[in-house]
Parts: sequence; structure tokens; C-alpha cells
Amino acid sequence: MGKFGPYLYLLPAALIIIVFRFVPILYSVRISLYRWGIAGAGAFLGIGNYAEMIRDGIFWRSMLNASYYVIGVVPLGIVVSLLASLLLNTKIRALGLYRTVYFLPVVTSIIAISMVWKWIYNPQRGLANYLLMRFRLPTLAWLEEPRGVVELAFSPLGIEVPGWCAGPSLALVALVILSIWKGLGYNIVIFLAGLQNIPQQYYEAGRIDGAGRLGLFRHVTWPLLSPTTFYVLVMTTIVSFQVFAPVWLITGPPAGGPLGTTKVIVYYLYQRAFNEGRYGYGSAIAFALFLVILCLTLAQRLVLERRVHY
Repeated sequence: MGKFGPYLYLLPAALIIIVFRFVPILYSVRISLYRWGIAGAGAFLGIGNYAEMIRDGIFWRSMLNASYYVIGVVPLGIVVSLLASLLLNTKIRALGLYRTVYFLPVVTSIIAISMVWKWIYNPQRGLANYLLMRFRLPTLAWLEEPRGVVELAFSPLGIEVPGWCAGPSLALVALVILSIWKGLGYNIVIFLAGLQNIPQQYYEAGRIDGAGRLGLFRHVTWPLLSPTTFYVLVMTTIVSFQVFAPVWLITGPPAGGPLGTTKVIVYYLYQRAFNEGRYGYGSAIAFALFLVILCLTLAQRLVLERRVHY
């Protein structure tokens, strides 16, 4: 096979990536340049769809909602899954059972999970408000409250918060909690793999030098776990920007409520492309989202990768 042998082994995977990744992206870019509808290509608009998108206030609101969602899911999801993986990496009884239980949400249908969480957030019969009542805290209209969480926090004190700093709605925070729980098991598996690859002699050397648990985590675990953390950070950011199913299944009717406060960018894309038949405009939104995710990924790599210890 000669020097081209390794490339022949890579060819099937490369063809799959080209056919199912790059070709759809290029085709979507082409569609975004036309007034493309159900009947196919219409008039050539050039950057007309992109110009309309820039002037579209709902587009920017949807992007802001998606950003709130990402800011909530990514750091909290990483912290919670890292803490859980540290606990599961110790020698405790029934460890295999705990690992299985944590991973169950990952393999469970998002439809079933959404229906369960919709009941949890039910203002009259839900588990969330039941727990709040048990602790003598005020109940919340989880999926029906359009006000921002900052505004809700200050309203009992009689302090008015400007709309621009009201924060994400309570309904969007409810979706963040659901998504952190749903993705917890996957992140735990990744972190556990990273923890188990850390040589034990580093911990032994640290103990000899008098380091406690916090010192071992700070000077051994965290630096050597940085490649794993960087991977989880990038992947969680990419996946979070593409959230759709929980918004579609839990909020509303109409989905994206209350008052559009949970309408994230992918759901808005779906509305414009498939509900209204404006495939050209929907493709422009999709390409804009692709550029946002690409720029964020490159920025994360430029800023954070220098701190990763391989």
C-alpha cells in the first residue's frame, strides 16, 4: 500500500465527514443567499437575508436567551459534574450503582425526561414547589414567570430593576437546571476517565510533602485534569448553543414562552424555516450560529489552551 496506506484507512471517515458535515454547511450557505421557500429557490438576494437578520430584534433576543442559557449550563455543569466525579472516584460501597444512576439521564429519551420535569415544575402539583413549601419558602411559577431572576430577587425588597439587567427569566433558569441534570452523567464519565489517568505517585509525593486534600487537588488533580476540563468546556458550549428539544417540549404553549423569554436561537431558526417556510432566512440564521460557535471555540482555544497541562 506504500505511503498512501494510512490515508486509505482514513478515507471512509473523511468521506462521512465531508458528505454529512461540510456539504450540508455549504448547501445551507447557498440557500441563505436566496428567497428560498417550499417551492425551492426564488429570487437571488445576496446578503439580503443577513441584512434582515441584523435588523431583526427577535433574532437578537433569541441569541441573548441562548447566551444566558450557555452561561448558566456550562460553568455550573462543569462544577457539579467535577464534584460528583471526585466523589465517585473514591472507594465507596456500591460505586458501580452510583455511576449507573448518574448516567441514566444521558441514555433516557429527552421526551420522557421533559415530561417528568414539566410535572416537577408544575406550580400546583409539582415536586419543586412541594420542596419549597416544606422549607417554608414562597412557591414559584417556574415555567410561567417571564420576569428575570434578578428582578424577582429584588422585588420583595421594593427595588425596581431596569429591564436591561433583569437577567434571564425563571423559566429559562428552569431549563438550565434540567439540562445540567441531563448532561451530568456524560461529563462525569469524561472526568472519571481523566481522574483515573492521573498517576498515583504524584499523590504519594504530595502527601510526603505534607499536602492535604485541598493542596493535592490544587497542585496535582486540577493541573493534570485541565485537558479533560478544556474538552468538556468546549463540547458543553457547542451543545448548549444548539439546545432545542427542552424548549419545544416544556415551554408554552406556544413554545418559547412565557413572552418569548425561552425562545433560543435554534428554536427561532425552526420557527422561521419550518413554520413559515422561509428556508433562506432560516439558513442565514443557521450559518450565523455556526460562525458564533466557531469564533467562541477558537477564542476558548486561544485564551485557555495555554493553561492546559498536557
